[in-house]
Amino acid sequence: MRLVLRRLTIAAAIALCFAPSASFAQGFAGVLTYHNDNARTGQNLSETVLTPANVNSSTFGKLYAWRVDGYVYAQPLYVPAGTVRGQKHNLVVIATEHDSVYAFNADSPKGKPQWKKSFLSRKHDVTTVPWEAVESPDLIPEIGITSTPVIDAAVGTIYVVAETLENGTTFVLRLHALNIANGKERKGSPVVLTATVSGYGDGNDGKGHVSYDPKTTNQRSALALVNGVVYIANASHGDVRPYHGWVLGYDESTLHQVAAFNATPNGSDGGIWMSGSGPAADSGGDLYISTGNGTFDIDEGGTDYGDSFLKLGELSGTLGVLDYFTPWNQEDLNQNDFDLGSGGMLLLPDQQSGITHVALSAGKDGNIYVVNRDAMGGYNTATSNNSQIVQELDGQIGAFYSAPVYWNGSVYFSGGDSPVTQFQVSGGMLSSNPVFTASVGAFGWPGSVPAISANGASSGILWAIRSDSFGNTAGHAVLYAFDASDIATELYDSNQAGARDLPGPAVKFSVPTVANGKVYVGGQYSVTTFGLLK
Repeated sequence: MRLVLRRLTIAAAIALCFAPSASFAQGFAGVLTYHNDNARTGQNLSETVLTPANVNSSTFGKLYAWRVDGYVYAQPLYVPAGTVRGQKHNLVVIATEHDSVYAFNADSPKGKPQWKKSFLSRKHDVTTVPWEAVESPDLIPEIGITSTPVIDAAVGTIYVVAETLENGTTFVLRLHALNIANGKERKGSPVVLTATVSGYGDGNDGKGHVSYDPKTTNQRSALALVNGVVYIANASHGDVRPYHGWVLGYDESTLHQVAAFNATPNGSDGGIWMSGSGPAADSGGDLYISTGNGTFDIDEGGTDYGDSFLKLGELSGTLGVLDYFTPWNQEDLNQNDFDLGSGGMLLLPDQQSGITHVALSAGKDGNIYVVNRDAMGGYNTATSNNSQIVQELDGQIGAFYSAPVYWNGSVYFSGGDSPVTQFQVSGGMLSSNPVFTASVGAFGWPGSVPAISANGASSGILWAIRSDSFGNTAGHAVLYAFDASDIATELYDSNQAGARDLPGPAVKFSVPTVANGKVYVGGQYSVTTFGLLK
């Protein structure tokens, strides 16, 4: 089984695919994956247009909006200098719950996309999945493309997972590889997501096998492209059983499956959803994920990893658990629906003192866990605490349905029903209390998923979308900008100019994409572009 194919940095990939242009930010690779990089830092360090000095309601606001055919849960992606019909454009790639992928000219107010690809077919009775069919209203009004795609600029390909209902009865999840120039399927694309592992867990066939169930599987987590393998993490639709947490890996060139990992093969649940965040990956290609409520029995010699941080890598020729951390009160978390896996993983840059390699996240209980990636700590069976890890902070953020972001020695969290907070990093640990708290007060449930723009270590801006009105088709999202050096300083929000800057109705877990002087905000049937006003 081949898990490591090749090593290309995103910057090198862009250089291979696109010629430089003076109209594009120099050194800017684009936003090709969820939260900008495989460490999931959420930072664009090549933003030279937007600064704390010019992001205010006098000089910054809504420029235009593009209409699309569904809700936009996936983060918009950005490809600089993409070639379409022989011409180069900055492209924004948008995936919708109506099973469509669009490529828009990032700098044009015109509503017509450069191309659009639909995975539906009236002729063959291929539709999106009604939420009623999966017995969960978590994703409304339909289910199609939920996760954020990933782009390999070196080969000009977008990888995206779409869910469909076929002939009214058959649920199918497929991995598609699309040509970024025209949206057409690449050779060998698409492939149906399937997998079977040994086990007697929930939904097994009675013969020691557990199979991937496309009806109960929610492919929520963003895709990850690591060393030539597209990794796809999976959870459930509202805890409707039987389900498991799966990570599937596909060779990006052939789309042949090269990995299949089940977090609870002899138990149940353990979904990997992380509020839409993708698996993180370190420089060696190992993956980091967090799992939700589910069976945990590793401490008793079992095979199941509910409510755990997992480090996955090549183990005996397959994808397996290299290390893990599980809170001492895992059973209480499980029984009370306090998923650890509600938050995405963040890998800090290598630290110059203290713990060198750090991973961190938080869960529904609002506790922040900081672990050493080289010795994650496992499960503490001796005492009722988590003393085996680097750090635990309790009660500093609200219930966490988001992903932390990093910039210039700070880590930022946005919990549900709580304000955005900023922690200082020193020696691989966070300050015991926030050093700054956003002055705009608490964001309602589920909080926000922030992003950072900066010019290296200067001009940092923290962007966040308030989406607590997501259940109301008339409730607009609100885009906020804070000075990332001190988030108590609000720079801008889209309510300040009255109706001028209102984006579309909100979608929960929406992530702002900042690129080349513009900010893109996904919503219900639209993506709104913000930038400097003329």
